[in-house]
Amino acid sequence: MQSRNSRLNNSALRGAVDLAAVKAAGEAAQKAEQARAERARQAEAGGTPAPAGYRLVLDVTEETFEDEVVQRSSEVPVVVDFWAEWCGPCKQLSPILERLAEEYAGRIVLAKIDVDGNQLLAQQFGIQSIPAVMAVVAGQLVPLFQGAENEANVRKVLDQLIAVAEQRFGIVGLQGASGAEGEAPAAPAVPADPALEAAHDALDRGDLGGAVQAYKNVLAERPGHAEAKLGLAQAELLHRVESLDPQQVRADAAAGPKDVPAQLRAADLDLVGGHVEDAFGRLVDTVAKTFGDDRDTARVRLLELFEVIGPEDPRVIAARGALARVLF
Repeated sequence: MQSRNSRLNNSALRGAVDLAAVKAAGEAAQKAEQARAERARQAEAGGTPAPAGYRLVLDVTEETFEDEVVQRSSEVPVVVDFWAEWCGPCKQLSPILERLAEEYAGRIVLAKIDVDGNQLLAQQFGIQSIPAVMAVVAGQLVPLFQGAENEANVRKVLDQLIAVAEQRFGIVGLQGASGAEGEAPAAPAVPADPALEAAHDALDRGDLGGAVQAYKNVLAERPGHAEAKLGLAQAELLHRVESLDPQQVRADAAAGPKDVPAQLRAADLDLVGGHVEDAFGRLVDTVAKTFGDDRDTARVRLLELFEVIGPEDPRVIAARGALARVLF
């Protein structure tokens, strides 16, 4: 288990679970509220541009990805544009993304990755066709769309991304700050939530079982605590998979389509590996094939995985509809 300050690494590029982001979300809540108030004041005054000299459109390589995308994503949503010189649709989309990055004035940063010169990154992100647009927020990968889109649709996607980044992670962008080119402005100190310190300490030690219990302790006293609910769902998931043999899990699941425990283990691995639709589809199919307690067990696990991803995610919304169809 990585420490609180660890960053997304190559093996986690396609992942959906990052407990460092869970902690960052709670610790940044006060910062987000302050930034919302500041933006309201700026809007009344006619707006404030992004920090002087701060680059809003970046050409990123495999060597600079860690600094320019992963680390920067703790302060601003980083939109990643996979393109190539020979790609006609890319030439239509890229100018739209660049223009909107400038217009949004620090609420997003655009990272452009030439797939011809950065084939390893393209492979790690699972890019099969371009243009492909993704985002990284608080170290977590957020798929956005593939193919050329018109400006109105791109704007809608970016508005949703900005809202999720602020509401779920407390990340509000760079507007109104000061800093030199390529250097992120310093963030104000945010008081930690004492109720979560035990969970944070357990995660820093790599003690997933301890983190699970600490989150449960918080929820026993404050059942509506949003960060504790998300942290518990993610910590339980990682605790379940940390000792699994992926090859054996896949073999067991293939051999037993109605073996509920085997399908649950495989779905957990799917989700941790970033294969969100596969995880959800597997459990929806399991619910459809089973009855009684087995069906309820699969249904409950699917609802738990929804908590890991978040109710606003379109993949969760689609899977909820699929679950309803097989149940009713």
